Amino acid sequence: MTKSLEQIYNKFAETYDKNRSLFDMTEIFDSFYGTLNHKNGSLLDLGCGAGESFSKLFVDKRWSVTGVDFSEKMVELATKYVPEMTTIHADMRKLVFEPRSFDAISAIYSLFHLPTSDHFALFEHFYRWLTPGGMVLFTYATKEYTGSERFDGEKEFMGQNLYYGHKKPDELYLDLESIGFMVEAADYRTIGGETFLWIICKKH
Repeated sequence: MTKSLEQIYNKFAETYDKNRSLFDMTEIFDSFYGTLNHKNGSLLDLGCGAGESFSKLFVDKRWSVTGVDFSEKMVELATKYVPEMTTIHADMRKLVFEPRSFDAISAIYSLFHLPTSDHFALFEHFYRWLTPGGMVLFTYATKEYTGSERFDGEKEFMGQNLYYGHKKPDELYLDLESIGFMVEAADYRTIGGETFLWIICKKH
């Protein structure tokens, strides 16, 4: 890749204000929030971006939110727009948290930018970090977006080549279930002209 994902998203951050209303997460938030056992809890938002799309909706519900992003510029925006949340500038693959630290985890438009070979270990971390009955929401790329059943490579997005990685959905479900998750929902949603698979799963 000619540019790292951090460099690309730092560049996106420069024009963020012009695109703040592009993706409305309200409907997705409502469906996910309705599955949660805790109406006041702790959320880990991985790939939080500027924090407005998802973290802020939880903050508004009086949740404690920790937002993580590998783009330093996006973290700066999150601190600006959602000062109530805790922000961490880091690669989600390198995070260390105590077991049972969070009641919910979200990874919106983020996890699929990592190689497929990294996904299983991340899902294991999710399981360990969640409290019993905790929930995960994440966006997963499929052939509807990449054109391939399985994919590890680059696609153009907003004039930049971004990395995408995914398996077949059935293979993803088997991975999640082997770790101990129950897949509660798997819905294809088209937002901003892009179709992805939105997964909700629960820790046993």
